[in-house]
Amino acid sequence: MSKPAFSFEFFPAKTEVGHEKLLSTFDELNELSPAYFSVTYGAGGSTRDRTLDIVKALIGRSDTPITPHISCIGDNKSQIAELLELYQSLGINRLVALRGDLPSGQVGMGELPFAVDLVRFIREHSGEHFNIEVAAYPEMHPQARSFMFDIDNLVNKYNAGANAAITQFFYNADSYLYLRDALEQRGIDTTKNPLVAGIMPITNSSNLIRFADSCGADIPRYLRRQLSDFGDDKKAIREFGFDVVYRLCERLIAEGVPAMHFYSMNKVEPNKRLVEALGLVA
Repeated sequence: MSKPAFSFEFFPAKTEVGHEKLLSTFDELNELSPAYFSVTYGAGGSTRDRTLDIVKALIGRSDTPITPHISCIGDNKSQIAELLELYQSLGINRLVALRGDLPSGQVGMGELPFAVDLVRFIREHSGEHFNIEVAAYPEMHPQARSFMFDIDNLVNKYNAGANAAITQFFYNADSYLYLRDALEQRGIDTTKNPLVAGIMPITNSSNLIRFADSCGADIPRYLRRQLSDFGDDKKAIREFGFDVVYRLCERLIAEGVPAMHFYSMNKVEPNKRLVEALGLVA
């Protein structure tokens, strides 16, 4: 059985101390030889400058591909075209294309209201230069009108030119497998256009629950109850969380997952521990 590829996500730090810590984290995780690192992009481009700063800094530290997130909501076509040209000039050939969140107080969705529109625009503007990854939701996007509508929307993003999709984090492997099978039934060859599993390590119960509630990800009842029982025992939470995520990844690997994208939260551990324990490091 071949080993799945793996990658890590960073978010732009708000302070100089955070920036330096992120660079140190990058150096340690980069020693594991991931496929790439992605860098998030705030609502309506609110972290645009910080995202660019991180992208440029990471490009200068390693040959490992850096993959910026790019969102369309709140930006016009000329702004997005400028950003695409900048990334191309920096030698970047991979993007994560997202709708993004509407900035607080802004009215209207802009010229490219949905991720599928952004994917089409990138293809129209840049041809096949970029490998485009989009978002997928094994447990349905919280704003989708139905589960089938959400799957159809993902199919449309693939058909518009997306090369792959990265899922929202999940803890029920069957939700990922159901989505993968549904894509195949709708004509998406997931061996050529992979469905990458988004993996969220568990280190802090309150943060995890807040993230899950905000993005519509499900935390199984047994997991919520166990985390609640641990209270403020951080060590117990970390060890239990590691075991849960390790078992999830083992199941996904056994089912042939092509790649896993770890939401690192700008931390070395437990991401490094998981990758090593799963035998993903060459």
